[in-house]
Amino acid sequence: MSKKIYFSTTEIVPFANVSNIASFSTAVPTLLQELGHDIRTILPKYGFISERKYILREVIRLREIPFSFCGEEEIASAKSAFIPKTRVQVYFLESDEWFQPLNNLLYKSKNGRVLMDNSMRYAYYSKAVLSTLPHLFWVPDILVCNGWQSALIPNYYKNEYEGISDFYKKIKSVLVIHDLDDYSKVDRSDLVKMGVEIDPKIKGNKLNIYDVASYNADAILIMDRPGEKISPKLLKKAAFKDNQKKVTVFEQEDLEDIDFYAMTESLNQIVSDITSK
Repeated sequence: MSKKIYFSTTEIVPFANVSNIASFSTAVPTLLQELGHDIRTILPKYGFISERKYILREVIRLREIPFSFCGEEEIASAKSAFIPKTRVQVYFLESDEWFQPLNNLLYKSKNGRVLMDNSMRYAYYSKAVLSTLPHLFWVPDILVCNGWQSALIPNYYKNEYEGISDFYKKIKSVLVIHDLDDYSKVDRSDLVKMGVEIDPKIKGNKLNIYDVASYNADAILIMDRPGEKISPKLLKKAAFKDNQKKVTVFEQEDLEDIDFYAMTESLNQIVSDITSK
């Protein structure tokens, strides 16, 4: 059955391409659309993305979207385009402070150092993504949240947005975990500052953002690659043991010849399962 899917990512080819998320976020939305789903994607509007080359268009209703973040009132805007050679719509979320200055390494400075404000930047992004919904006049059935960058979306949705209006009713979320690295580690104090609700079972001062997300996402898809299986490490974690029934593991068989069709079928099955409950 056709579903409305809002696909949140920070990389799509050719706009931004740093990690495994980019190719996944290019191929899978296109294949989901071919299966009949109404899919829209959202991506930060980085300063290096050419509006002229990719024909980004103004959308009046997506100008100056208000939301609160870290106790401050914020405003974000978005433009619209399509993934080249597809009919998949992409919203480009603008922020002069958080996205415009970034170079094409995205999460690092030009000298290769990891940006210290990554967690804050993508927490802002997560809240802004949710805040776009009333302005789209379109209510998704599913939020697909890719990587640590979008992992706070289920948390913010469950704890701040769910049920506050007709735009935030009965939406399910799928967290897709592509990598397990230091990017996913965040200070508890930063999460508290960002207004993130942390399950009391999670202890410590340095937290894994996937542990936090596991209690709020309706489903979790872990992507294992040859020689880089992350599911065994995740499934040993207490948070994932608590939420093991939500987890699906996709085992990629080839690093060169990636089977995006199989990935899409796995995600499609998850969408079917959680929306039928």
